Amino acid sequence: MGPSCTEPSPVNTPQQISAVELQRRLLAGEPLQLVDVREPEELERARLAHPVLHLPLSQSAAWLASLEQQLDRDRPVVVLCHAGIRSWQFGCWLMEQQGYGAVWNLRGGIEAWSVDVDPSVPRY
Repeated sequence: MGPSCTEPSPVNTPQQISAVELQRRLLAGEPLQLVDVREPEELERARLAHPVLHLPLSQSAAWLASLEQQLDRDRPVVVLCHAGIRSWQFGCWLMEQQGYGAVWNLRGGIEAWSVDVDPSVPRY
């Protein structure tokens, strides 16, 4: 998987969403799909208290064929990782290569979530 977008632009790139805004939308019951692209050990170390679809980038060969069944194209997708870089790349790939429309990147990743929303989530 080789995402090509590197600079934020309004066309075919994910929108940034803050941890506080994501929490607000989740509490409001918006039908968001959370996708965590971190490694399994990272997910064990620090996770959201919300359901996430875990798609570790290093294991893309295992989940790529079933992506269409796991991720609903008609619901917004919010991608997260540790700091927001891998999730940005994955979000770009989802939009550019897979044709997904509403994709957001959690700016600052799980780190920002821990600092700004839920300090019980361990920082690493």
